[in-house]
Amino acid sequence: MPAPADILESEPRTLGSIIQKYSDVIIAVTLVMIVIMMIIPLPTSLLDLLICLNITIALVVIMSAIYNEEALDLSVFPSLLLVTTLFRLALNISSTRLILINGYAGEVITAFGNFVVGGNPVVGFIMFIILVIINFIVITKGSERVAEVSARFTLDAMPGKQMAIDADLNQGAITDEEAKVRRTKIQREADFFGAMDGASKFVKGDAIAAIIIMLINIGGGFVIGMAQKDMDAATALQTYTLLTVGEGLVSQIPALLISTATGIIVTRAASEGNLGSDLVKQLFNNERIFFINTGVLFMLSIVPGLPGIPFASLALICAFIGYSLHKKNIVPEEVKEEQAQAKEKTEATRPENIISLLQVDPMELEIGYSLIPLVDTGQGGDLLDRIVMIRRQCALELGLVVPTIRIRDNIQIKPNAYIIKLKGMEIARGELMLDHFLAMNSGTVFEEIPGIETVEPAFGLPALWIPEGQREQAELSGYTVVDAVSVLATHLTEIIKQHAAEILGRQETQNLVDNLAKSNRGLVDEVVPELLGIGEIQKVLANLLSERVSIRDMATIMEVLADYARATKDPEILTEYVRHAMARQITHQVVQGGTTLPCVTLDPALENRIVGSIQRTDHGSYVSLDPDSMRRMINSLNKEIEKLANQGYPAIVLTSPAVRLYFRKLVERSVQGLTIVSHAEIDQSIEIQIIGVIRI
Repeated sequence: MPAPADILESEPRTLGSIIQKYSDVIIAVTLVMIVIMMIIPLPTSLLDLLICLNITIALVVIMSAIYNEEALDLSVFPSLLLVTTLFRLALNISSTRLILINGYAGEVITAFGNFVVGGNPVVGFIMFIILVIINFIVITKGSERVAEVSARFTLDAMPGKQMAIDADLNQGAITDEEAKVRRTKIQREADFFGAMDGASKFVKGDAIAAIIIMLINIGGGFVIGMAQKDMDAATALQTYTLLTVGEGLVSQIPALLISTATGIIVTRAASEGNLGSDLVKQLFNNERIFFINTGVLFMLSIVPGLPGIPFASLALICAFIGYSLHKKNIVPEEVKEEQAQAKEKTEATRPENIISLLQVDPMELEIGYSLIPLVDTGQGGDLLDRIVMIRRQCALELGLVVPTIRIRDNIQIKPNAYIIKLKGMEIARGELMLDHFLAMNSGTVFEEIPGIETVEPAFGLPALWIPEGQREQAELSGYTVVDAVSVLATHLTEIIKQHAAEILGRQETQNLVDNLAKSNRGLVDEVVPELLGIGEIQKVLANLLSERVSIRDMATIMEVLADYARATKDPEILTEYVRHAMARQITHQVVQGGTTLPCVTLDPALENRIVGSIQRTDHGSYVSLDPDSMRRMINSLNKEIEKLANQGYPAIVLTSPAVRLYFRKLVERSVQGLTIVSHAEIDQSIEIQIIGVIRI
């Protein structure tokens, strides 16, 4: 097996690999030779070769600038600009030496002096001055300004770009290696534009030096020609002016190319490709531009006094380009439709689009097409504002942040109908008549009015739909009259209160705990997660909401949990402890500002029977009563509630603290709208009025 050294020796060596290997030596030698050129006289043949090399280098540089996609693709340009400027000045010094000594500086300079300007020194001098002005005032000055502003803006934007990279890295959008590459690129951009800001001064100084060298050559050549070479004034001026102009043109053409390359590089900050592709893509993308130009040029071609053929020719060219672009942009409708269908089919089968179908909105409101004006603010609809107020009301009354309610139109339901959904399932529905008002009999009606009979959806009260013209008459007759949007808003509010325990999830509970932590971090840290998890706290809060007890006072709730969670983890027992601590709030809720609590209570024998029937398991506790006892208890409860209703009192049952939870479990499915409180939940200042006793 050959040794590695033998393998390396056997590999073919190309000129490119050799230059790459010894590039540092070549550059060092080149810089030294450029300096030596300023001192040692060069033969005219070598000077011709170096002048042609200067032009070639300038062409290579400008071609590289055109085909580069980013400024950093030629990051060595500031140093290259210095080297080419130094090389050009060395050629100026060498050619000046030959012009003043020999009156001849090679074929290239002579050709530029005779052929390019036609042997006329005045024309050559004017051309030279024009090139210098273009290079110095237009290109160099603009490039210098762009480089200066780019350097300043790049430095100012560095902190923001660094923060964006750090944010992407923290979110996992990029890896550490990608972040390192981006940071390096930002630093290189700042260094590059800063270097370009200074390097552009080289071109500016080179243009000034060219003018000075030209004046020295003409003046010095005129003196040498007359004093040392015995020329007359006209011959000396003709000879040395032509040579000086030729030398100036030879040096200014590469300088102009390098300056143009400088401008191209510093102005390509927002490019996405090379200069040619960007120009074609951005200039030749709208056929209307060329059709308009065609019309303008055609009008100019027929204006008397203007040359018609050039304008007409250009009009035809613009028309051809516009037609080509128009033909290119036309896609048959069948192809568009097929592409759209294929794209839709592809999008529908993508995993992320299928996963999005699993998303279930917490609450939805579907409306028939006739109810759309309720949502359209352009038609005076204020349902969206009403929903905002409903969410505020629920936050104040229940302490519950209701999630966003999505409103959709549904053509599959009746035009005047609406459906309320919770987690994708229907929980309530109703119908509205937009041009009518709902008149409800609140028990004070003394004169009935005609209308369309219906049922109020929130509380199930008998009602009538009446036209707007009968509203005043209905109110005078004792009816409670509301508009259609108020009916929907009231129904939605009642549904939210009924299902508040289902709406409150773990994420909503976490949000409530986080909000409390902002003002009471120590209390939250004591409970979560040391004593209870978010799921256990959520069960306690849901138990409270199921009986419409507000959870707005989260601090009190968490304090009770901190006190009793060490003794038990049972959410139902913890709920009872929380209710005892919230006695003032519950009392205010059931008494509604009075000083007397009319209610029915349980017979002590029934309470003992319930306590004796409690069964405790690992999954909680329940009451086991025989069916006959249950039937008699429910019948007695209904009779006592009816007695309360006849006297105009709400249905409230008062029990002992040990029985309240289990009595509620027994009757919650059989009797709706019942409020069950214990003695521990009633403030001592309230007088309890027993209206009846529930017995078996």
